[in-house]
Amino acid sequence: MDRRAFLAALGVASTTAVAGCASSGVDTAAPGSGEGTPTGAPFEHPGTLDETFVTNGDYPDDSDPADGLPPAFPDPPDAPGIDTAALATLSVNDETVRLLPIDAARAWYLRGSARFVDARGLTQYTRSHLYGSVLSSAQQGSTGGGIDGWGTDERVVAYCGCPHHLSSVRAAGLQKAGFTDVYVIDEGFREWVDRGYPMAGTAFGDGGSAAVSEWRLDGEVDADYAGEYAWASVGRQYEAAPIGDDGAFSIHLRFSGVDAETPVRVSTPAFTRTGPLGEFADGTIR
Repeated sequence: MDRRAFLAALGVASTTAVAGCASSGVDTAAPGSGEGTPTGAPFEHPGTLDETFVTNGDYPDDSDPADGLPPAFPDPPDAPGIDTAALATLSVNDETVRLLPIDAARAWYLRGSARFVDARGLTQYTRSHLYGSVLSSAQQGSTGGGIDGWGTDERVVAYCGCPHHLSSVRAAGLQKAGFTDVYVIDEGFREWVDRGYPMAGTAFGDGGSAAVSEWRLDGEVDADYAGEYAWASVGRQYEAAPIGDDGAFSIHLRFSGVDAETPVRVSTPAFTRTGPLGEFADGTIR
């Protein structure tokens, strides 16, 4: 069946998120901003979004878009010969998060041997995401809990685009909720896009749309906050970066529909600032 177009709502549009994290509220500010952010993020997928998505290839049907599993691809590759205990790791919010090479992630994906979680914002997920993945956005402090209906011993792979700041925060949250077999794609979603691997969304090409632009926001807080995170948001687009040992941080944004005048919200453990994107990009946020 030609899967280049399909209705994300699967015939029934719904505004109710499938049970995932503890909260049923919809976040109205950046995760971690402290304003309008629930303790858990809504669990979104093509069955709960009233959007028409396309895929970037002729792929099998995804019979259950809420399970985070890819569709059943024909002729899957052999299992990747990786020692998961030997993977590189990050320390994130007191959790050790494993970095999975993208080649291994693709093999697990085509074999249907992992569930995939998009840790970015709703706008970014809608624009383009791994076909079959679900949205469960990262939250400050790796809160957000687990995902209802998913066994804590199942393999879960999280991803984001930066390449692994948001995904490692979400992975740490899953581990805090008792999930034991969690990974993040080391190279991130942008590499997945560049390689033309299976995706679904409303737009493709260079991460999702010609309107995507790149920005870097540099800032400083007290060095006592080293290891915590700074967040930036525009609407439902999020990004985060860890605070270094010297208190400096650098948030790399790839947002759509923004320009130098677009208000951006930057939130750290020490302060929250809102101002024009261009102004913030030209200086140091303190």
